[in-house]
Amino acid sequence: MDSRFDQVYTHPENEIFRVVFYPDRIYHARYLNATRSSRYRYYVAEVRGSADGTAIKGDVYLGGSRLCPMLRIEYSGLRLVEQAREFGRRLGPRTKAWVRVTGDDAGAPAEAVVTLHWDPVIGAYAVEIWETLEPPEGTPHDLRVLPLMGRDAPITRVPALSPLLGRVREVAVAFREDGVVYPTGQRLREPQWDNAYLRSHQEPRTDTPSAPENTVPDSNYLLDFRRGFFIPDSSRVKPVNYRNAMSDESNPDRRDDNIVRMRWLFQRELGSDLVFFHEVTVPPHAVEGTHRHIGSEELYYVVSGAGLAYMGDGDAPDTDGYPLVERPVFGVGPVKCRELPVRPGSVIYTKSGGVHGIRNPFDEPLVFVAFLYHTT
Repeated sequence: MDSRFDQVYTHPENEIFRVVFYPDRIYHARYLNATRSSRYRYYVAEVRGSADGTAIKGDVYLGGSRLCPMLRIEYSGLRLVEQAREFGRRLGPRTKAWVRVTGDDAGAPAEAVVTLHWDPVIGAYAVEIWETLEPPEGTPHDLRVLPLMGRDAPITRVPALSPLLGRVREVAVAFREDGVVYPTGQRLREPQWDNAYLRSHQEPRTDTPSAPENTVPDSNYLLDFRRGFFIPDSSRVKPVNYRNAMSDESNPDRRDDNIVRMRWLFQRELGSDLVFFHEVTVPPHAVEGTHRHIGSEELYYVVSGAGLAYMGDGDAPDTDGYPLVERPVFGVGPVKCRELPVRPGSVIYTKSGGVHGIRNPFDEPLVFVAFLYHTT
């Protein structure tokens, strides 16, 4: 790692920015498979994470010369542990990953199934996919690294993926049990998957409110290596329409013309446990049903218009002075809530288990942006 990084990092005036520099410092100096030998070095170009998985792309150097590009997949296994535990099993020393790689030229992607090995140093399963395992002529591999190489080994070559490793733009990945019971070795008929269970994204394929065509199933995690996105005018993003969003059939606000519009600005592009960032328009006299999230947090920021928001009584102690009303909560039933007037600049932040929703009783549209992420 460039010594100038340490000089910048340790400047007193940059103390506040340590949160920015911290990931670079870790990933450039972290343990990777071949670094048990000083003959190997890695250049880490980019790192992306989603839930329990991480993808690291870069290059491998041998003896000071560039050997080949590589893609490293890491997986903590926490979600797959839960899947396997339902069947009385525990994860063994290996897991599998379905991997689909798309190159930066947006050409045809390639996919393969690879084996991940438990690495106690990082506390996760990992595999490194190198473009080649052949050393330069006259430069053999180190004997400490050579045993890690091969098919289904911690360092492997996947012919289908090799042509794309030097220009990776997107990595889609799903994880599953190894296929055998640990430690007996019995074959599993139906290995369990962690494939972003029920995860989907929204696309405006039809204007019909709440049409199933607008919900696109994914069944994988997406690790997007693009470095930035720019939307010059979000109003040009076509919305998806929802009739009676988050409203049970018994909800008195439920009616055929209660349609809310959502512009899905970012979904699978987001990393970590982030789920979406979107713009919501509640038309005059329409309602976004009051609802509750478990295991996630959501932030509303009102951009324009005015309305009445609802938060569960006691969820936010600083709302105790507002009117106490009973609201039908989607999938829960009647709940005591505080009725809060909102206008541009109002913020509603709801933690896991909290209740929220918005009603627009006025003649102008109410617009807010929402940001949701998993917390477990």
